[in-house]
Amino acid sequence: MKQAVKTDLFASKAPLEWATIANGQLYTAQIPIDASGQVVEGGIEAQARQTLDNLRHTIGAAGLTMGDVTQVLIYVTERSQLPVFNAVYAEYFEAPYPNRAAMIVAGLAREEMLCEVVAYAAVPAD
Repeated sequence: MKQAVKTDLFASKAPLEWATIANGQLYTAQIPIDASGQVVEGGIEAQARQTLDNLRHTIGAAGLTMGDVTQVLIYVTERSQLPVFNAVYAEYFEAPYPNRAAMIVAGLAREEMLCEVVAYAAVPAD
């Protein structure tokens, strides 16, 4: 049975939930938008920070911690953005780190977006 995680993130008009839980796993995708739904300015560092803040908020809304995150998929639009993203990422996670992959993509849903994150977290059994 799938259930939505209720967050305080911007309520998108798109048909989506910011996170769902099913089969003992949390599924989420996060983008660099603020509370008004606008993509934050300030380049890859500001966007990485906003994206990971949104992730941390969502994980917390599910009653989990960043330590429960098991896998992260990182999407950036330029290879040169990865070192900056990695530096910000290191502020949000501790060892043992989630498994992760990073992809360089031609573009994301909004032209001004430089990054996006897909993450999975283990949900403890009741």
